[in-house]
Amino acid sequence: MCEEVLVVRWDLGIEGVGLLAAMSLGFGLIAHLIVGRGVTRRLWLVSAIAYFVAGIAVSEVWFGWATEEDLQPNIDGLSVDEVHLVTFAGLLAALIARYVVRRKRHGGDRSGIRIRHSGRAGKDL
Repeated sequence: MCEEVLVVRWDLGIEGVGLLAAMSLGFGLIAHLIVGRGVTRRLWLVSAIAYFVAGIAVSEVWFGWATEEDLQPNIDGLSVDEVHLVTFAGLLAALIARYVVRRKRHGGDRSGIRIRHSGRAGKDL
């Protein structure tokens, strides 16, 4: 019986982690500006942490097999172009969240039909 073991070699250096952290904070602030305060005041922090974790996963796990020559630009082990895939997916999620939040804030009914209530039971128009 032969077992294969998947070994992930982490080659992300301090400069790569710092760049990813800066990109994460920038993304968190942009996502907060896009969505607004309709969800939570700490959306920027949640978005930044999610971006950081996803960026490490993409750079070190999904594209961890590639050499430095295969992935350019590669800054201290961080596959920058591949991490931008996370940026695209995150911005798409922020735009969807903005749409959902605004729809809930405005009642959610987009049919154009307004029902007026007279305030008396049984006398709706």
